[in-house]
Amino acid sequence: MNPSALPSLSRLFDPQGIAIVGASATPGKIGAMPVSLLLQHGYGGRIVPVNPRADTIAGLPAVPGLDALDADIDLAILAVPAAHAAQALERARPGQVGAAVVFTSGFSETGAQGAAEQDRRNVYATFSPAPANGIVAAGGIGMVTQSGAFGAYAYSMARERGLGLSHWISTGNEADIDVADCIEWLAGDTHTRVIMAYMEGCRDGAKLRRALSAARAAGKPVVVTKIGRTQAGAQAAASHTAALAGDDAVYDALFRQYGALRARTIEEFFNLGYALDTWKQPPQGRRLGIVTISGGVGALMADDAADSGLTLPEPAADAQARLLERVPFASGRNPVDVTGQAVSEPGLLLATADDMLADGRFDALAVFLAAAGSSEALWPTFEAFARQMQARHPDVPLAISALFPPARRRELERLGCLVFPDPSAAVRTIAAVAAMATHDGRGTTEADPSPDTANSAPLRDTYTEIQAMQLLREAGMPASPCTLAADAEAAVRAAAGLCAAGQDIPVVLKVVSPDITHKSDVGGVKLNLRGDDAVRRGYADIMASVTQHRPGARIEGVLVAPMAPKGVECIAGVHCDPVFGPVVMFGLGGIFVEVLKDVSFRLAPFGRDEALAMIREIKGYPLLQGARGAPPCDVDALADALATLSRFAHARAGDFRSVEINPLLALPDGQGAMALDAVVIREGTPV
Repeated sequence: MNPSALPSLSRLFDPQGIAIVGASATPGKIGAMPVSLLLQHGYGGRIVPVNPRADTIAGLPAVPGLDALDADIDLAILAVPAAHAAQALERARPGQVGAAVVFTSGFSETGAQGAAEQDRRNVYATFSPAPANGIVAAGGIGMVTQSGAFGAYAYSMARERGLGLSHWISTGNEADIDVADCIEWLAGDTHTRVIMAYMEGCRDGAKLRRALSAARAAGKPVVVTKIGRTQAGAQAAASHTAALAGDDAVYDALFRQYGALRARTIEEFFNLGYALDTWKQPPQGRRLGIVTISGGVGALMADDAADSGLTLPEPAADAQARLLERVPFASGRNPVDVTGQAVSEPGLLLATADDMLADGRFDALAVFLAAAGSSEALWPTFEAFARQMQARHPDVPLAISALFPPARRRELERLGCLVFPDPSAAVRTIAAVAAMATHDGRGTTEADPSPDTANSAPLRDTYTEIQAMQLLREAGMPASPCTLAADAEAAVRAAAGLCAAGQDIPVVLKVVSPDITHKSDVGGVKLNLRGDDAVRRGYADIMASVTQHRPGARIEGVLVAPMAPKGVECIAGVHCDPVFGPVVMFGLGGIFVEVLKDVSFRLAPFGRDEALAMIREIKGYPLLQGARGAPPCDVDALADALATLSRFAHARAGDFRSVEINPLLALPDGQGAMALDAVVIREGTPV
């Protein structure tokens, strides 16, 4: 579905009239549920039961088929077997039915395609009994799920958690409308503030990127649970939905790149949606203040904060002194332990928190009150605390962990305060939402790359290292100079030429063969050669070793290049995902890639800011900042190289199966970055 088709979704999600094909008055039948729910919850539009064997259903006049309708209808619900669904629609005249929801199985999988719930219209186009057990209040969360069963569960969970929904959508087997269509439509819906999505797979990566981009542009956060993170999970998802599960690392990169929050558990899914809908403004950084009446729980929360990437700045010295003057046995450091004195001295909690936040050194505040929240006598103190904190510090979101009765919890939530019985859940939720502030996707490049980056040079069937390096050099990548030498004397002349150019440094020789990708494995590399004799011996040794290990390989000669200066070896690469297209990978070289798998990914294309975020994500990033006295690396140049690689990959999408630069050398700050080796693989290239 393209953007121009999105307005038509309004007829699906906000219909003025609904026809139920296969409507029934028999309780328990699928065709009875939508009629019952629409009447039960006061749908204000026209309801038309369609059943050739009944004159009335649930007191409503019935018609034998859609062709008997006297006017156009926005939504048709098809509660008939798959074999009859298409026939039922064909009876309507062209343009008569705006949208259809199909309750059946037998198309691409066994399941059901649900539809939308919109509280202000009370539209329930579903066969799920979940709304019959109690409705969800109207609110700002638009929820869309690929699974009908999970959709019913999510509706019930939203009701139990007290979340308000603007829309409740299940896309089923996605024969037409998919999760991406719904996210993009919700991004433009005035009643939706937060989008929650449950995904099992994606067939159209470009559409999903466009939808997440639309939500980000509209300022509407997206919380996603994407199943299939493991191989077993991915296989289960594919068999259930007939959708491509894809590489989970690519989905992770997608969500990071477009600022969507990925929830790893159902609890986290609802906690994040709850936080984003309740807080008037999410945390703008990772600095957390903790106030507790229990030192032990404060330590637990501090551990959770550290594990989640939050920092715990200490309050100002004078603020700590004022607290200790008032409560000598308190702890003024962060976590700030006001002890049980906060229960017997009503003004202490507010005064302490107010003092902490006075100088702007905290981005969020978490407060632990234990079982004191269940005390009705203390309620005025806690209610006044939440109200005053919102009035005085609206830019510092507040989360309280305590055992409040449901009615009291809802009152605090209306004031913009999160309430958690579990203090660890409070801290983890703050950390996850705070991550949004550290990355907003500004580095993502949606425009077509410039002509010079596109590099329209004719394609080769195979690429030697020299040809691969030349290809990348033409695309704007920084690459070490190299020369092809067909024999030993040509290698000597090439090495001498480097010295004559003022580069009195040793050289490296590498075998050049379209049949050999991993040159070191066959003895095809000689390093640190200085002088004519060393170059001749190096050439001879390479030829002898390669002939022994790969006797049938085609050999074009050797590559001659200067030995690289000192720096940190990195690796960069591109592989083409079947759903999302070119994906760029970055990591440190050596064991960091092969053993630790310390890498990050982004979908091409992107700009320098996104590349910098990508570099900073890896655990080995401190090595690029300078370690054990080593100088810091030129991270900006490294980011520029990654952004250039991403634009090249986007421009040549479909031309190559993979591209790998290993190593990509990060030189000291101000000296740039340099590709020292490259492998380009096209479809069908032997590896």
